[in-house]
Amino acid sequence: MNTIVSPLWAHGLLLGLSWAGFACLALAMERHQRDVFGRLLRTAARRRLRFAGWCLLGAALWRAVAGMGWGFGLAAYSGHTSLAAGLVCLGLVAWNRRGWRWPGGGDR
Repeated sequence: MNTIVSPLWAHGLLLGLSWAGFACLALAMERHQRDVFGRLLRTAARRRLRFAGWCLLGAALWRAVAGMGWGFGLAAYSGHTSLAAGLVCLGLVAWNRRGWRWPGGGDR
């Protein structure tokens, strides 16, 4: 394990990278764009969000394996991605139920 990063920080970093990755992937979907922004994003923006999401998930995997080894790193990555996906899902449900819109996103 990397001696510079404490285990708590390593888990926080994994969760943060995974959450950001899944948030980008969710916002690349048309349905979630309508729910959050009230409109569809341009194709280039959707591609950038997909690319960023996969890069963030790849960075989380790399960080998990580099910091914790293959055995524990893959298990930690699996758990953190599951938790992050659930948090993004719950966040989108709450966002939609409250009727919130992104500032300047347009009408529904």
